[in-house]
Amino acid sequence: MNKVLVILLLFLIPLNVFCKEDTFDTAKSSIVMDIDSGRVLYENNADKKQLIASTTKIMTCIIAIEEGNLDKTIKVEDEILKMYGTSIYLEVGEKMKLIDLLYGLMLRSGNDASVVIAKAVAGSEKEFVKLMNKKAKEIGMTNTTFKNPHGLDEVTKNYSTARDMAKLTRYAYKNKTYRKITSSEEYRVKTDNKSYLWYNRMKLLGDYKYCTGGKNGYTPSAGKTLVTTHKKNDLKIIIVTLDDNDEYNNHKRLAEYVFDNYSNYNIVDKNDFDLLIDNNKYYINNSFTYPLTLKEKDNVKVLASIDDSIKEGKVGNIKISLYNKKIETIPLYIKKEKKKENFFTKLFS
Repeated sequence: MNKVLVILLLFLIPLNVFCKEDTFDTAKSSIVMDIDSGRVLYENNADKKQLIASTTKIMTCIIAIEEGNLDKTIKVEDEILKMYGTSIYLEVGEKMKLIDLLYGLMLRSGNDASVVIAKAVAGSEKEFVKLMNKKAKEIGMTNTTFKNPHGLDEVTKNYSTARDMAKLTRYAYKNKTYRKITSSEEYRVKTDNKSYLWYNRMKLLGDYKYCTGGKNGYTPSAGKTLVTTHKKNDLKIIIVTLDDNDEYNNHKRLAEYVFDNYSNYNIVDKNDFDLLIDNNKYYINNSFTYPLTLKEKDNVKVLASIDDSIKEGKVGNIKISLYNKKIETIPLYIKKEKKKENFFTKLFS
């Protein structure tokens, strides 16, 4: 027989505070996504397919981190001769480690670095692009097509959406090496040919105290594109804007809008979960926090569904909903009480 317990949460303790109205968005398409939960906190034409310029390099970077040997020394070959636009000015025959090339790729948006990385990791640019599109499918980028690892769009073109680029960034952000690279304001490296000092071209890093990293891009066809990550208290967000002439100020406005209106609420805490029914104790292995407005917090419902015929292991789920729409399901387990053995039961067993 199934038992259902309804717990209506009328009071939640926020992990940070809020208060503001609306914001002014100058981008043709944009999105703000919570990193932890994946919840979209703001969107504007977020599924419009557009050219993405050098924000392409977010995918190039995470593919190289996952598929390549970061300590491997790579010899630069004549693939760089076809490159133009932003560059780290590599020379044919120069040798540099893959990790150093990734800093040049992300901080200086080196188009020359992108093709060297692609060839080193996958054997050719064509094979590397296959890896990019495969990864895009894996992480749910349903409106994205990659044709090159750099984002230049005169010959081949990379199309995506603000939503897909947020999904990509949320995926990449989980990687510690990616976070370290994109949060760096400068980087030094020395090769046999020369020494490099790279400053991050993404101007919001250092200029806005809550910004933790990101990647900018521009081509005449794509306009200005920008992907950034931010953290204030316990709320971490991704902002993507495509085709935006006021991109840095816009990201500040969008970040402030979200930080003023949303708080991260600890809805279910595995370390403070006390559910006792008919002398049976239940527990969960995962906590759940979620960004909510002040109005939304009073409309969260937690429903525990339990199959009381099961006496061990998973016995049901905790279902969390907002305005009666499910936002999360957490497995629920029963605590198996250990029977105390006396002298005689121990003896006969």
